[in-house]
Amino acid sequence: MDDQVANRIEVKALSLSYGPEMVLDALSLPIPSGQITVLAGPNGCGKSTLLRAIRRLHAPQSGQVLLDAEDICRLNGKALGRRIGLLAQSPSAPQDMTVEELVRLGRYPHQAMMQPWGAKDDAAVAEAMTGTGVEEMRHRRIGSLSGGQLQRAWIAMVLAQETDVICLDEPVNHLDMAHQLDCLELVTRLNKEQGRTIVLVLHDLNLAARYADQLVFVANGKVRERGTPETMMRSDLIEEVFNVTAEIIIDPVHKRPICIPHRRS
Repeated sequence: MDDQVANRIEVKALSLSYGPEMVLDALSLPIPSGQITVLAGPNGCGKSTLLRAIRRLHAPQSGQVLLDAEDICRLNGKALGRRIGLLAQSPSAPQDMTVEELVRLGRYPHQAMMQPWGAKDDAAVAEAMTGTGVEEMRHRRIGSLSGGQLQRAWIAMVLAQETDVICLDEPVNHLDMAHQLDCLELVTRLNKEQGRTIVLVLHDLNLAARYADQLVFVANGKVRERGTPETMMRSDLIEEVFNVTAEIIIDPVHKRPICIPHRRS
């Protein structure tokens, strides 16, 4: 990684447990500003918990999360919501809510008694729906949507929040191949054109390698290793982290490494 890139978020020695089970164990991780960081690792390794801790949805036993060198514990809920957006796994909302009503929820951190809904909020909602391809479904009830349609509506809600940092936990779940690419290309545009800092959890290692600037392998509640996809996609490291033997080749189109799994090691 380029050590000259400023860190937008700094996770420092973060420890967090659920009851007696330690999920994050003194985990430290710099998240560079204006880059796409992808977290990958086996099930239960702490990826989703880390993402939620960054958004202060889990209180750690020790350690801290810094946003632009400021401890997030010093920010009130709405202030943090205007700076970090999160789409967690399996979000829920009333089934009779319309797509537009769901997306409008993303504007909540921007609302205040002296700052009611206005033209800027309408524009943010419209842009988010257009960008995710759900504008034509704006009046449909979310209970009537397919899994892929619903996922795009949730992503639109996060985009409507207009945060500089966007955290997405498995955003391509339930999406077919075309919509997976649409989603990740949208995330890339937000990063490249608007300079937003993106943190993703992805299970598909090849998608992770294709879209990440920084790829982070998490194992047993710690960062096992981080770096560019070119340095991280190694057969020895993948076997150690994922317990799978694999061959690494280079994608002839995108020039990024691809993992071809052989068998469980």
